[in-house]
Amino acid sequence: MKILFMGTPDFAARSLEYLVKSGMDIVGVISQPDRPKGRGHKLQPTDVKLEAQKHGLDVYQPETLKDGAISGLLDAMRPDIIVVAAYGKILPEYIINYPRYGCVNVHASILPKYRGAAPIQWAVINGEAETGVTIMQMSKGLDTGDILSVEKTPIGEYETAESLFERLSDIGGKLLVKTLEMIENGSVTPIKQDDDKSTYAKMISRDDAKIDWAMPTKSIINLIYGMNSWPLAWTLYKGEVLKIATAYKADGTGEPGKIAGIDKTGMKVYTGDGAMYIDVAQFPGSKKMKVTDYARGHSVETGAVLGI
Repeated sequence: MKILFMGTPDFAARSLEYLVKSGMDIVGVISQPDRPKGRGHKLQPTDVKLEAQKHGLDVYQPETLKDGAISGLLDAMRPDIIVVAAYGKILPEYIINYPRYGCVNVHASILPKYRGAAPIQWAVINGEAETGVTIMQMSKGLDTGDILSVEKTPIGEYETAESLFERLSDIGGKLLVKTLEMIENGSVTPIKQDDDKSTYAKMISRDDAKIDWAMPTKSIINLIYGMNSWPLAWTLYKGEVLKIATAYKADGTGEPGKIAGIDKTGMKVYTGDGAMYIDVAQFPGSKKMKVTDYARGHSVETGAVLGI
């Protein structure tokens, strides 16, 4: 079975890595064009491009897929199936309908829940007990195709979206290989999604990461871990941005956002229904560090109210 792989970030690169290790026939790789990054705004290759080059695979980076832009490329490669993992653009129907086995997608949620761009972050933010990876048959809708396989995994109480991302990358790569083998031998049984149970996991923005201290402790902690490692949950401390990376539940009640003090556990702050300890944070003008370390060299005002 000849495979064309389409993907862009490191999540997709892990799936490509597993495909290569499996010995499957990869006829080509399509990724987003190189984009400028960093202070020097130099063009940087995508993670998928780097992984493909490592294994000597041909890489193509079209600016657009519209209006049959890669029809000639498809005719030249004649893939039996196209594997898509976080490519970053919606595929036109001429691509979806081209291969013998169609297109399959590696999606980091238990579909139909969390369709969209940021399923990992929103699963953590919303306090889900578990998530997983779904391999689905692609259709013209947004993550609406038939489910081919699913593997679930629990979400830890204080697990960051970043660490969950790493686990799901490995789960997705292994599940992809297994599913492709099932497709080839005819043992896969597609299951239609229940659209009534779907939710939309929109792309994360900086505004989504702002903390509302009137919310319950658990909701704030979920937000903090869901926004770790990007963009980091944030609030205001004396009018300047304070970013928070990790936090834990604490006892006590008081005015939401008010700093109750700092001890060996961290900086205690009241919430809408209790309190929490801020463990690792980035204060204005400083790097990210444990609050207890920051407090050794800086004054933190007990009684100050965060968020204003």
